[in-house]
Amino acid sequence: MKIVIITGSSRGLGASAAIECARKGMGVIVTYNSSPDKAEGVVKEITQGGGKAVPLKLDVGDTGSFVAFRDAVAAQLQSVFGRRDFDYLVNNAGYGLFNTIATVTENQFDGLFNVHLKGPFFLTQTQLPLIADNGQIINITSATTRVATSGVAPYAAFKGGLEVLTRYMAKEFGERGIRANSIAPGAIRTELGGGLSDDFEAMLAGQTALGRVGEPEEIGGVVVSLLSNENRWINAQNIEVAGGYII
Repeated sequence: MKIVIITGSSRGLGASAAIECARKGMGVIVTYNSSPDKAEGVVKEITQGGGKAVPLKLDVGDTGSFVAFRDAVAAQLQSVFGRRDFDYLVNNAGYGLFNTIATVTENQFDGLFNVHLKGPFFLTQTQLPLIADNGQIINITSATTRVATSGVAPYAAFKGGLEVLTRYMAKEFGERGIRANSIAPGAIRTELGGGLSDDFEAMLAGQTALGRVGEPEEIGGVVVSLLSNENRWINAQNIEVAGGYII
């Protein structure tokens, strides 16, 4: 059984990806920060469907907790999955902030940086000894790295940094057969940034060639596809999954 860790998988894109991975026969480590009940709900849905999953607490913005998290992962791998390593790491955890550059505070900037760039960098570094050779890392970035949308400059800048980091991961981990790719969602119906109001959703739909916003499972499906052996030659790529957003 292949095993995947998906950060921020108690809800939204992460939860959808966790459920889709389990449907394809993968064991899943579901991580959460502030919503243990939602993480348990995801685990319950997976196990009721015949899959195997466990929840673990993780604050991606707190690098000081990463060694303890790695030890917790190692313990769960042995006790639940009977393994000493895992195959896939999906750096998904994140949150949104809608402020113009003129109004962003340093604390807001640092918070976004810690979760969206610093966190994935050092979490991946900490987990490397447990990632099996020929595994894969997927970083969730954003279509805002391609188009400039007023109000999301720090978020987009750090997602852009994560996109660049993905290529360096592919370069440096390639000798172990570990691939690294990123997925850049467009407007998706999730709770990120407080969710979508009707007017905001209508505006985003009007900017998308397919005339609507995306659903979380449409990102989860791409995660599963990238992790599959059929796509083993895709490496160091950023794949935008946005329905034709601002083209």
